[in-house]
Parts: sequence; C-alpha cells; structure tokens
Amino acid sequence: MVQQSGPKVIVGNQEWCHLTALNIPAIKARVDSGAKTSSLHAFNIKPYTTDGELWVSFEVHPLQSNRKVLVKCDAPVVDRRTVRSSTGETEKRYVIRTPLTLGNDTWDIEVTLTNRDSMGYRMLLGREAMSGRLLVDPDASFRLGEVAVDVFRQHYDTAEFTQGGLKIAVVASNPELYSNERLMEAGRERGHDMMFLNIRHCYIKLDAEKPEVHYRGGTIISDLDAVIPRIRPSMTHYGCSLLRQFMTMGVLCLNDSEAITKSRDKLYSLQALLDSGLNIPITGFANSPLDTQDLISMVGGAPLIVKLLEGTQGRGVVLAETNKAAESVINAFKSLNANILVQEFIKEAKGKDIRCFVIDGKVVAAIEREAAPGEFRANLHQGGKASLVKVTAQERRIAVKAAKAMNLSVAGIDLIRSSKGPLLLEVNSSPGLEGIESATGIDIAAMVITAIEKKLGWKRGA
Repeated sequence: MVQQSGPKVIVGNQEWCHLTALNIPAIKARVDSGAKTSSLHAFNIKPYTTDGELWVSFEVHPLQSNRKVLVKCDAPVVDRRTVRSSTGETEKRYVIRTPLTLGNDTWDIEVTLTNRDSMGYRMLLGREAMSGRLLVDPDASFRLGEVAVDVFRQHYDTAEFTQGGLKIAVVASNPELYSNERLMEAGRERGHDMMFLNIRHCYIKLDAEKPEVHYRGGTIISDLDAVIPRIRPSMTHYGCSLLRQFMTMGVLCLNDSEAITKSRDKLYSLQALLDSGLNIPITGFANSPLDTQDLISMVGGAPLIVKLLEGTQGRGVVLAETNKAAESVINAFKSLNANILVQEFIKEAKGKDIRCFVIDGKVVAAIEREAAPGEFRANLHQGGKASLVKVTAQERRIAVKAAKAMNLSVAGIDLIRSSKGPLLLEVNSSPGLEGIESATGIDIAAMVITAIEKKLGWKRGA
C-alpha cells in the first residue's frame, strides 16, 4: 500500500476509483466533502461469522445504469453505524475498511454499505477518506483521468447472473419508461428471467383446452410465472383482457384485471372507497347539463375541481374559481359527451397531497407532492416537487384500507390533508416509481419483485 507523503492532490467532483480488495477495478465516485462518511452501492448484504470474526458478504453493480455487471464481495466488518442520508432518512449500515486507489495513490478508507440505486453514483467519497490527502475542485471532473473503453471491456467483459429465477414479464407500452426499466433491472438483479411485453403487440387465442398469448411475429408466450401489469389508461380495456387471458393460463398477475378496471373508473372507485368507510372530498356526478347549478351547490360552490373520469396524471383536471366559471367548464365538458366529476376544493391543502406506495398491505414509502408555481394540483408530470414526508398512523391505515378495498397488491394511494382530517383523492393501480424512489432513496422496484417472490413461494438460491 502506497501512502501519500507529498502535497495534497486536487481532484474533481467525480473521479474513477479502484477497490483492489473487493475486485472492483473501476468505479465512478461522487467526491463530496459535504458528506462525512464514504459509501458504496451494495445489495444482498448478509453478515456471517468466520473464526469468531464478523464478516459481511454483498453484491455490487459497479457501473452506473448497468445491472448486468455483478461483483460478489466479502469483507470484515469494522463497525455498524447509524447514518443519515442526504434525504434526511437514518439507516443502520455495516462499515468495512478497504484499500482505495485514486490516481497513483492507495490508502485504506472506511466505507458504509447501502443500496444507492436511486442516487446514481455507485460510490460516494466523503471527507473522512479525503482528510489530509485531497483538495476538491468542484468545477472539474476526472482530473486524475478517464477510464478507456477497452479497459472496461477487459475488466467487465462478463457478467454473473443468479440462475434458477422466475420468468416475469412487465406488460406495458413503453420499455424506456423509468418505472418499467427499474422493474426489469430489479428482477434481473435478483436472478429472474425478465421480459418486456408491449400490450399492442400481444394477441390472444381463446381455446378451452389450450389458451395462448401470442406476440408480434407469432411467438407464443409460454412458461411465464408472473406478469407485472403497467397498463396506460387508453389501453385499459385491451390490457385487462390480456391479463384475464394470462390468469386463465395460470400466470400470477400482480394486480388482476378486475382490480385495475375498478380502480380506473374514478366514480366506481370512489363509491367503493365510501362503502369501505373511507372519507373522500364531497363529490358530485351528473349526466345532464340542466343539473349544473345544483351540482355546483352540492359540493359547496366555487372554488371547485372538475375532473374527467378518464383523465390521468393530472390531465383533464380543472380548477373553477367562480360559480360562473364552474358552470362554463362543466357545460363545455358535457357538450363533448365527456363523463365528469365535480369535487370540493380543499383550500387548506395549499396545492399539496401525499402519495403512499402500498405493497401487499403495507405502506413501504410515502412522499409529499407540491404543485408547481401557478398550479393548484400537485403533479410530478407537470413540474411539481416531491419530498419526504412522515405519514401518520391514521394515514397509513387509510392507505392500506384503500388498497384492500380495490383488491390491489401494488397501489399508489393519494391523500390530502384537510381540516376534516385525511381525505382520499384516488387510487392508482400503476403507480410511477421515479418520483418516490428519487425522493425517498428506497428501492421500490426490488420490493415489487419481492412481493412476486413471496406470492409464488420463491426463495433466492432455491
């Protein structure tokens, strides 16, 4: 091991490192003097004892946006500490000591092990590791050199995969959507055979003896263990027909067709939630423009919200600030034969709502969504912001009960805090992962895959 004895080395805000003892020849690190402790992306972290000493085994994807390359590591544990992340969450992590090579120098550093999937960089170099050795130029990158493509190929030419996994399909429309990519990656990371099925390219053979699903080009989709449905609203009817076919073939559907259909009908879902004893904002529904004024008054008058029944992701939602404006919007929608809901406006919420992510009857993560400037509704697709939020026990119970009322194994439950207490806005059967993973740092995609494993009784290494 070479110890630095000369002047401090100037590094950029990101540099390539070499962790020799862990068999990681190249990993890009975020150099962050604001962080005290260094951390390394690790998953499947398992402690064990050898010769009376505590060790830990773990796996690392050393390259950003690449889960095909897998390195299996073992190291002695030097400590276990409670660390506060940049998102404000605290986590108890194993700490190891390992040699770090940066440029021409090598020295031992302490590193905490944590899943950094949502953080981008696979490694963070904190100030304890830099003390007395490095100075940071925040405007520079890779001052100590880039890693050539041929070096990558030499070091990371092959990938390790865990064998004997499940065969799981993500049934959706866009393979490049963040949520779909993350589910595919998380499944592969846990050793499963993942495939993406574009709903439009699937077609069905109805046969009492041998029902089949065919894919573009005539391929018969067979031997699937499970499907993860992520059906866009415009494809609800056909997508749910496809799910019913898979269920006929004995394939597990994480959310079944009946639950998705029920959740997609805003009026039906709100009625079901009320039947389950859950509170919602006062809501009106009518078919005739002649009833417009009474419809407005039944929700307390303006300001009020007008929603298209078939709208999603904040589209087809209008705030009417006066009764006259409300009447105009309602009549305009009705002249197009559009089905609408009229709902009271919760002024005290101040453009904020809460998204609870529920998996198998448990709230696994929650965020507060804040509307973009000039908007009245929190929506991450229209410039809104997401941040960590601590939900109350009551809000957790409401979210879990709402998912159960819809019979959804995976659901995004949207709540709003009002002077009357928490109110349910809606239930989403295909909740997005990007906003909640980024805000919380929680690997939601892996939890979804784990839910499938539990339902099918699959265990890693079995």
